[in-house]
This record gives sequence, structure tokens and C-alpha cells, in this order.
Amino acid sequence: MEFHKFDEVYIENLRVGDPRTEAHFVSYFSELIHLKLRSRLNSRDAIEDVRQETFARVFALLRGKEGIRNAAALGALVNSICNNVLLEQYRSQDRSDSMEDASEMDIPAEGRSVLGEVISMDTRKIVGRILDQLPARDRLLLKGIFLEERDKDEICRELGVDREYLRVLVHRAKQSFKSSYIKQIKSPPGSGGSGSSFGRHVYAPAALLN
Repeated sequence: MEFHKFDEVYIENLRVGDPRTEAHFVSYFSELIHLKLRSRLNSRDAIEDVRQETFARVFALLRGKEGIRNAAALGALVNSICNNVLLEQYRSQDRSDSMEDASEMDIPAEGRSVLGEVISMDTRKIVGRILDQLPARDRLLLKGIFLEERDKDEICRELGVDREYLRVLVHRAKQSFKSSYIKQIKSPPGSGGSGSSFGRHVYAPAALLN
């Protein structure tokens, strides 16, 4: 399923209750919501509760006094409302340990497919697993610079080094990451040493490999 580009006509059709537009909207976002929630909630009933409440709030906002003014942001709006409902679900079930997962953006941006988003999620998990295997300093450098995009001067102060030596440390850390990544590609977990879909379909960010 590819990303659908929403416009003012689509929003107006939703607002007035056009059956065809409503059916498309519910079908489209139901699939994305299920994709988002299936690893975060452990029952179909809980997923369905969040899905229905999300749609109820979106339609209430859509048909309220203010309405929805930015059609292009409809996906982000649904995602944000779904996050809020999910957080409420966690609180009601005393599952605060899972709350941080709810803030991730899972509604694909324009031009990205759902399949691409799943691959992206898999990639994050694999990159995280490799980073966990690296020495603490290498892990701090790679996460801080490439994943968290922290200020390099701040990292220099934290490590007590200058920018010139920071480049040396980053180069070494990237080499360590690349070595571990290649080992994973050649022998992914559970593969018994042979190639698998890990190597064919999941790729680490290029910035960490170049």
C-alpha cells in the first residue's frame, strides 16, 4: 500500500460524511494503525479499542468548529491522536514501561510505502543490536552523531577531546560498526551461518558504513 496524498476536497468529503471517502479513510488508516499497534498491545481487543477511539476523535475534530485546516498533515494528525490514545491505554493498564514506544512516527511520509516503514523498523532494531555490542565510547559517538544528531562540540566536551581527534575516534568507531555489521550479514542470528533475508533486505544507514 502506497502513501495517499490528501487534499482539501478529501477533507471536505470526510467532513460532510461522503460514504466512499469515509470507507477509504477508515480502511487506509486501519491498516496503518494495526501496523503501529501490533507490537505494542498484546490483544486484538485492545488494538480495536485504540483504533475506534482514534477514529472517533479524528471525526470529532474534523466536524468540530475549527475543523482540520491542513489536509497534507492528516496522516500526522491521525498518528498524533493514536499516540495519545495509546498512552491513555498504557496508563489504564499500568504499562508505563512501554510508553516511550508510543511517540515513534509510524504513519509513512509522502512517497514511502508501508513495507518501507517495516523495513525501517527492522533496520533500527538491527542497528541498535550492533551498537550494543560495541565499546561504550564507540556506541556513544555513533549514536550521538548519526542517530541523535547531537552537537559535536558537546560530544567533544563530554569526552574531553578536540574536534580533530573526534574525527579520528568517529572513524575508528565506524570501522568497528562496519566490521560487526558485515559479520551479521554473513551469519545472521538463527541462520546457522548461511545467508538469509537479513542480508538481502535490511540495510544499515549509509552514514555508519561509509
